[in-house]
Amino acid sequence: MDIKQFYQTFFEEADELLAEMERLLLELDLQAPDMEQLNAIFRSAHSIKGGAATFGFQALTETTHLLENLLDQARHGSLHITSDMVGAFLETKDVLQKELSAYRADAEPEPEMVGKICEILRQLALESSAKGAASAVPVPVPAPVIEPEPPVVVSESVATPAGNMLAPPVLKVSFFKVGAADRKLLSEELTNLGTVVSQLETDDGLTLSLETSCDADDVIAVCCFIVDVDQIEVSLATLDPSPVAEHALASPVVLPNPVEPQQPEAPVPAPAPAQAVRAAKPVAAPAAAAPAVAANKDAGSIRVDVDKVDQIINLVGELVITQSMLTQIASTLDPALYERLLSCMGHLERNALDLQQSVMSIRMMPMDYVFSRFPRLIHDLSAKLGKQVQLVMIGKETELDKSLIERVIDPVTHLVRNSLDHGLESPEQRALAKKDPMGRLTLSAQHQGGSIVIEVRDDGAGLDRDKILAKAIQQGFDVDASIGDDELWQFIFAPGFSTAEVVSDVSGRGVGMDVVRRNIQEMGGHVEIASVRGQGTSIKIVLPLTLAILNGMSIKVGAEIFILPLSYVIESLQPLAQDLHSISGGEQVIHVRGEYLSMVELHKFFDIADAVQDPTQGILVILQTEGTRFALLVDQLVGQHQVVVKNLETNYRKVPGISAATILGDGNVALIIDVVKVRQAASGRARW
Repeated sequence: MDIKQFYQTFFEEADELLAEMERLLLELDLQAPDMEQLNAIFRSAHSIKGGAATFGFQALTETTHLLENLLDQARHGSLHITSDMVGAFLETKDVLQKELSAYRADAEPEPEMVGKICEILRQLALESSAKGAASAVPVPVPAPVIEPEPPVVVSESVATPAGNMLAPPVLKVSFFKVGAADRKLLSEELTNLGTVVSQLETDDGLTLSLETSCDADDVIAVCCFIVDVDQIEVSLATLDPSPVAEHALASPVVLPNPVEPQQPEAPVPAPAPAQAVRAAKPVAAPAAAAPAVAANKDAGSIRVDVDKVDQIINLVGELVITQSMLTQIASTLDPALYERLLSCMGHLERNALDLQQSVMSIRMMPMDYVFSRFPRLIHDLSAKLGKQVQLVMIGKETELDKSLIERVIDPVTHLVRNSLDHGLESPEQRALAKKDPMGRLTLSAQHQGGSIVIEVRDDGAGLDRDKILAKAIQQGFDVDASIGDDELWQFIFAPGFSTAEVVSDVSGRGVGMDVVRRNIQEMGGHVEIASVRGQGTSIKIVLPLTLAILNGMSIKVGAEIFILPLSYVIESLQPLAQDLHSISGGEQVIHVRGEYLSMVELHKFFDIADAVQDPTQGILVILQTEGTRFALLVDQLVGQHQVVVKNLETNYRKVPGISAATILGDGNVALIIDVVKVRQAASGRARW
């Protein structure tokens, strides 16, 4: 059997278990540790170790073995966890992640890295043992031993070798609703864990007796890479005296406690002679012990390669385009003669749209995928900066397209680091300002129309208007003291722009914020900033929910049809001659309700000769981007609809002022306007 076919499942589930372990470690109350949390952390390490041992990942097995030993002591009360230990455990989690990455790349982890973390864990174990021994020396009366819950004692006929040593327990392992191929794989896999004493197959199941030193957790952890946890049942086997075993002895056998699994390599303790014999009960592992549970909370879910999902989305997009073409052709037919055809076309349109929405929802992922990495970042960085920070996360369940959610991680991370370093003050500074010494950093995500708004907000010092203005003048920007706050804040996105007096390894070099905005703009979004001196700063990232479908407004310039993303559109109007004004450089502005807006004539931008030349005969679309508004002159508005976005650069080449393309219902190609680039180019400067 090629066991490599299960690698990817193990890697994905191990990643999720490590993320859960990190979350629980950060939430752990060191003064009064929660036993459920300690048990869950232990089970995560135990499950990873079981899978790593099965696949022969030696470094990963050794590291998790040392970690779970310490965690086992902690959950039984023989080890008091300190903040330094939590730091070591978090460092171990990072190393485990790197080891997984190495094995995923079909390589071995760095020996020095593995050796270093293993030595740290061994040292913690030695210190724990030394403290336990030292505390026991001065006490004249032996201290009471804190024992785990009583083991399950079962009186059964089990095989035992010669001498006084007990044979490994015999477990009854049953599988339900499994096909012939899976039954064969399961049987072969369990032979790696011990000796199969007996085996019985049915049409859709398999039951076997396994003589093994492993516990139920290990059996389930291994089998979960082939079947789901709810298809497995493990209990103590009852063996009648028969030739199956060379020697049988009715004797009490101590099995690991079903709630708290023991180490497979630990010796099985013998019960005291006076200990009462209890009735047998199933040796069932808790659901959380199986790695499949972390990744598959709903037994009905399946893992699908993202490329397959992308292919389906692309095909559905083509289907929607074809349906749009048919609808446009059908609109020219006589409703009286083609009533049934038009009725069927209506059903097709509704079903196509429902199918499109359902398929798009498959790619949606919760923002918790992004937010879950920040508790660890803030824990480490706040300790490094000597600041106290309370993290509040809102809207973790808000969903965003997978292609966007992965690209938004770096921009949000940079904003969080900036808030910690520049925004939030030290406890001493906050005390002087009569604030709570603990700063508050809020991450939120919410849907607004067809967009998602991700906000990073702090209650720190806020942006310093005077410093930013002075720095902008110093770097040669054309600004004066009358500039509005919204426009002034945009200068922090300039390359090399920084007001930090000291450059640190966290921030202060003036790089990064320009990359943040550029990356957001490439995703079809924009950044908004609001700040009040002494009260804090809010930075919002506004993104479309997906890059595959766009809510757009179709406009006409000459004979050409263009698409404007609706997220930028504020309103549209027909200008009056008295509201149009010319300024230096030949630029025109339009007066709209007390505000003068720059006007961009789209026919001049794209050099379209047959377009309307007189602005009063056209339509002005008011757009907002980068915190400012401007007017776009077009010939007429055609309508609003959803369009399937096609990458123009991949299929043709990059066109200035155009972000993508789409196919209209009549089969013609319409170009989607890049509003940000059009504004920047029309103003004669690519802003910063």
